[in-house]
Amino acid sequence: MTIEMLYGKLHRATVSDANLNYVGSITIDKELMDAAKLRVGQKVDIVNVNNGERFSTYVIEGEKFKRDICLNGAAARKAEIGDIIIIIAYASMTTQDADTFKPHVVLLDDKNNIEEIRDYV
Repeated sequence: MTIEMLYGKLHRATVSDANLNYVGSITIDKELMDAAKLRVGQKVDIVNVNNGERFSTYVIEGEKFKRDICLNGAAARKAEIGDIIIIIAYASMTTQDADTFKPHVVLLDDKNNIEEIRDYV
């Protein structure tokens, strides 16, 4: 049996841009992606702390150290620039793997700088 478990999370990211006319997805600074162990094309859930919206999309790699968190396409209607969001990735794993797996949780400040990285919940 496999179960869905938290894999990686960017906690309290600030939306820096929203581009309605893009094909879709969320663009994330490469350093932030690496810290949370996110991959290009990976499905993520987005939770908007400001308005309660929850939706899924996929990751596009942004320029390293630019600190961009940009919602693209239809997702741009789900948040405004300056909104605080949580970006969550999950992974399917066996119950045995889930017992020992440590998710990659990255806490951000209001400018999307890394404050802390936790490899546990």
